[in-house]
Amino acid sequence: MKKMLFLTISMVFALTACDQRVKSEPTSASGVTQASVKIKTQSNGLTVEQSNVKARLLLDNKIGSIKHLYIISAMSGDVILYSTVKGKVTSSGKRLHPKSVLVASNKNYANSGMKVYVNGEKHYTSEVLQDDGTYGSSIPYIYWFDVRGVYHQHYVGGGQIIHVSSEPIAVGKIIINLEK
Repeated sequence: MKKMLFLTISMVFALTACDQRVKSEPTSASGVTQASVKIKTQSNGLTVEQSNVKARLLLDNKIGSIKHLYIISAMSGDVILYSTVKGKVTSSGKRLHPKSVLVASNKNYANSGMKVYVNGEKHYTSEVLQDDGTYGSSIPYIYWFDVRGVYHQHYVGGGQIIHVSSEPIAVGKIIINLEK
């Protein structure tokens, strides 16, 4: 009986010792640990960031909306192109169908993705349908609503700055240079 009790206690101790996981926080090379903060929500239950994303999606998909596009030279700051935009500016990386699919008849893949139909045939994809109903990615940009509620979207890259606004903005001059 003593042997059985000793064996039981030993097994419990061994299993308990094996289950002791090291609980360490991510630490930088300088020894700084990860910090966290409790974010308060607004009266609608959303954070400010969530509200911005929701408002952008609603504005981007508002039927009949007009926006204003400015292409600005990163070198001189001159507006080299201005245009109104019907609806929204869309990145070329956006698509209505996923870029890659797995054949549904391959049983290894049948439970490892989202089901999609291409030409009436069932396939699976690892891509996720986004909030706006498309696949693919946009070029990186920042966006905001100013204190008047005007929407601004700002892209930087390739020697030009692209700015989209829900209302016209005041600029010094607009230069359209069609020469090479």
